[in-house]
Amino acid sequence: MEKKRVAVSILCHGHSRPVVDLFYSPVTPDGFFLVSASKDSYPMLRNGETGDWIGTFEGHKGAVWSVCLDTNALRAASGSADFSVKVWDALTGDVLHSFEHKHIVRACAFSEDTHLLLTGGVEKVLRVYDLNRPDAVPREVDKSPGSVRTVSWMHSDQTILSSCTDMGGVRLWDVRSGKIVKTLETESSVTSAEVSQDGRYIMTADGSTVKIWDANHFGLVRRYNMPCTVESASLEPIYGNKFIAGGEDMWVRVFDFQSGDEIACNKGHHGPVHCVRFSPKGESYASGSEDGTIRIWHRPFDP
Repeated sequence: MEKKRVAVSILCHGHSRPVVDLFYSPVTPDGFFLVSASKDSYPMLRNGETGDWIGTFEGHKGAVWSVCLDTNALRAASGSADFSVKVWDALTGDVLHSFEHKHIVRACAFSEDTHLLLTGGVEKVLRVYDLNRPDAVPREVDKSPGSVRTVSWMHSDQTILSSCTDMGGVRLWDVRSGKIVKTLETESSVTSAEVSQDGRYIMTADGSTVKIWDANHFGLVRRYNMPCTVESASLEPIYGNKFIAGGEDMWVRVFDFQSGDEIACNKGHHGPVHCVRFSPKGESYASGSEDGTIRIWHRPFDP
């Protein structure tokens, strides 16, 4: 029987409650960084390669559901159950801006040019904040059909990608018109949606399936049936030849992109895996769990 490869993991403690979102920065002159969101209300910043703790952002009064870093890893943003999105100085940990909402914020994303911040949540409203004019009234995109679960930018910040917690599908919004231009249909609500680093694909997780979509023509490229309900999936960014997925069964699995065959299965978490992300160079990947820990997985070895 062929043995599956096992990855070496770095265990990152610090959070006292479940880790629900992870985000890697691009590679910067100072390396790359990993920011995490947790229900303990304290986002944390780490060295993306070693997992070493850099700092904790203090100021939220509710669970933090979403985090992101800008292109230069100089600012972080976090969306919270305290009805706010905060923008932080990633070097000092200071709050730069706090944008109040009318309900729980589940998602946030910096634009590629770093000038805009996109938010969404239980209000069913997508908002775009101009960070060059933080006191200006944000632009509101047409009302979302459901509570927003995830948001992303694509097509050089001309398209918004969003999914809802209470209905299936991923919706693409034209930034200029504020209208939905395409819906990628799924059987279940989408718990994870990621645009590949090269902009070619959209990867989604819904129910027990992972799907790959063409990011320009929006056709379904591949569909993979997973061994459990999957909460998150991420595509290897450099070669795109494998992807990772994590979910209810507590395992972090690695799959071949072409065949869908499982090539590694990593055990370490003691609760469902809520989020997985590949590092920007594809040499490692991170997972966050109900058990309150983050694991950074490095090159697999043969047992």
